Amino acid sequence: MRDAGLDRAIDAAGGVARLARKIRIRQPSVSNWSKIPAQRVIAVEAATGVPRAELRPDLYPDHHHERTMSQDSIDPIDVARSREYGLLAVLLAAAPSRSLLDRLTGLSGDGTPLGQAHAGLAEAASRASAAQVEREYFDLFVGLGRGELLPYASYYLTGFLNERPLSRLRTDLAALGIARAEGNFEPEDHAAILCEIMAGMADGQLDAPTDVQRALFEKHVSPWMGRLFADMEQAASARFYRAVGTLGRLFIEVERQAFSFAE
Repeated sequence: MRDAGLDRAIDAAGGVARLARKIRIRQPSVSNWSKIPAQRVIAVEAATGVPRAELRPDLYPDHHHERTMSQDSIDPIDVARSREYGLLAVLLAAAPSRSLLDRLTGLSGDGTPLGQAHAGLAEAASRASAAQVEREYFDLFVGLGRGELLPYASYYLTGFLNERPLSRLRTDLAALGIARAEGNFEPEDHAAILCEIMAGMADGQLDAPTDVQRALFEKHVSPWMGRLFADMEQAASARFYRAVGTLGRLFIEVERQAFSFAE
């Protein structure tokens, strides 16, 4: 029997099949859930717009308060970095829900290039419909056979999937105690997964000092992800995701410069 949080997520997504597609797992896996697995809560929240405290109140009884308290002890710059990585992870993992698009329209920018990219993303979200963006996401990253873009480190670095960059990444993640989530069929070198890992390191959810973050970034993110975002800006299928590409490209450059100054 499904619990209330899972029922709410399925309703928000438009059915079991649509929920499974949005979080990129197989439909039978979702059909067999009685409640949302802990490792899937964040992805389901991103895909449906249903807050995690409603999806799994046993795990997130007062998420906003806990999150605020935990971030009080973290450098505000790292909090901002985590949010940036987290936003990119969500948008790369699945097409945004209507609820998420509505929240994105509230982004504000300043005079910096990154601030202007935030304003551009807000404008793109205000013009987009959930159905249009879902189709755009499919054309860009899934496609009939393959999408216009392949957001994997192995592909960008070697021209093929599941090559040595992936095995090297798995070795480095294992050394950090980071394991692949059960039921996740995406390789770990997917851009969304790498952004999620960097977000967890930045806000302290994953225990990683600055030198470890820099090493992971320089070895597994910097060599290719900026090119992915630049390609996204130019992709024929991109409308909303053109603004995502601009934000991602600029943020990766900011990270590259910040880590170089920290050496």
